[in-house]
Amino acid sequence: MASRLVDTLITYRIVKLLVTPFEKQEAFKQGIIDKDGNVLKPNRTLKTTQEKKAYTALHRFVFNLKRILKKVGLGGTLGSFAVALGLLLKENKEYTGKQKLIESAVITYLKDTNQYEDLLNECREINEETIDGEPYITAFGFDVYETEKGLITENTNA
Repeated sequence: MASRLVDTLITYRIVKLLVTPFEKQEAFKQGIIDKDGNVLKPNRTLKTTQEKKAYTALHRFVFNLKRILKKVGLGGTLGSFAVALGLLLKENKEYTGKQKLIESAVITYLKDTNQYEDLLNECREINEETIDGEPYITAFGFDVYETEKGLITENTNA
């Protein structure tokens, strides 16, 4: 039971870090990363407790994931969430019944932190790649498809 609670907490932290723009991350405020998530101060050079708390192994993992998603055309926050949720559901089928709860929690967080309107106004481009078949899931209003390249959305900026 405790393991499940820890898994849920970690999942929440990952989703929260994914949705928060780099400029609003504590690591950015501390000068550890730039606005694109690129590392300005390597982990081994961090000295203060505050810096070390702002840039943990979890932060490095999520920041790398965000940069990778952006490189493959999934840089938009909502689409990144859709793909992340799709990966989570693909990895652990137990979360399938909790999809709406996870989406609701993310949207509530975005509204509470005044990021929701900005997110809705993100520029979107239609993916020119032909996507056949039924979506793997629909999350946050995006159809997520499974292709040989992995999970993608119909929106290249999402």
